[in-house]
Amino acid sequence: MLKPNQMKFLKKLVIAITVLISVSATRRTRGDRYYSSASSYSFTPSTTAIGEWSRARATYYAATDPRDEIGGACGYGDLKENGYGMATVGLSSSLFNRGQICGACFELRCVDDLKYCIPGTSIILTATNYCAPNYGLTVPPSTTTTSDDDENDNGDSGGSDNVDGGLCNPPNKHFVLPIEAFEKIAIWKASNMPVQYRRIKCRREGGIRYTLNGSGFFYSVLITNVAGVGDVVAVKIKGSKTGWLPMGRNWGQNWHINADLKNQPLSFEVTVSNGVTITSYNVAPKDWQLGQTFNGKQFDS
Repeated sequence: MLKPNQMKFLKKLVIAITVLISVSATRRTRGDRYYSSASSYSFTPSTTAIGEWSRARATYYAATDPRDEIGGACGYGDLKENGYGMATVGLSSSLFNRGQICGACFELRCVDDLKYCIPGTSIILTATNYCAPNYGLTVPPSTTTTSDDDENDNGDSGGSDNVDGGLCNPPNKHFVLPIEAFEKIAIWKASNMPVQYRRIKCRREGGIRYTLNGSGFFYSVLITNVAGVGDVVAVKIKGSKTGWLPMGRNWGQNWHINADLKNQPLSFEVTVSNGVTITSYNVAPKDWQLGQTFNGKQFDS
């Protein structure tokens, strides 16, 4: 047993440690108040390695579908205006990863169907949209499996409600392409096709683009035209009167912060899913305005 004087010393030691922890936590809280709008810096690594072929299925949507006009779940706006054109794809939940995958590039090729696949072809697409599940639809087993013994479902579901329905239910790995892209690898009558896909590096012309929006002390930055692995997982912004401030993912590749950044040149630090970070200083000049787009440095493609 401890002696009385030893007990007193132990109690004092515990009290001292408790005070130190409390002070440290208070200091961190005060220092972090300015960054309260930012989300966690951590990210989930991609489950598909670059260059590794995997199996999935693909359907298409019609040219008259309005989804390209609104830009989709990644927030890119007008896809043609922002340089993505029709080489885009919507992903099922199993691939979309709550929007983190936005901006990543995939190569798709049609397989296992001698009647409808166009031999020796593949297409490169950028993830720009989300194919939401619909648990009210029952999908035949032949459209849900991605094993080697897949049966082909060659019905006319390519332009039907099934595109946004049960085909994208978890755990299905499913791609939804514009019909212009789909017809690069398969005849449109094929509809729901078995495909192989792999992550590849994105090739982009010019630098990363930063589009500024918001009001008051709330700022939103849309990040587009990202080369390399393509999917941004963390962003920091810096004014000439501030340190580096982490931004939070608002939705897709729109990032936000609450801070006073007016009348300051702005710099950006962008981290992608393979952990590589690139820093662009003074991207926006002191007299920047909301709605403007500025170019920064670019990742290697």
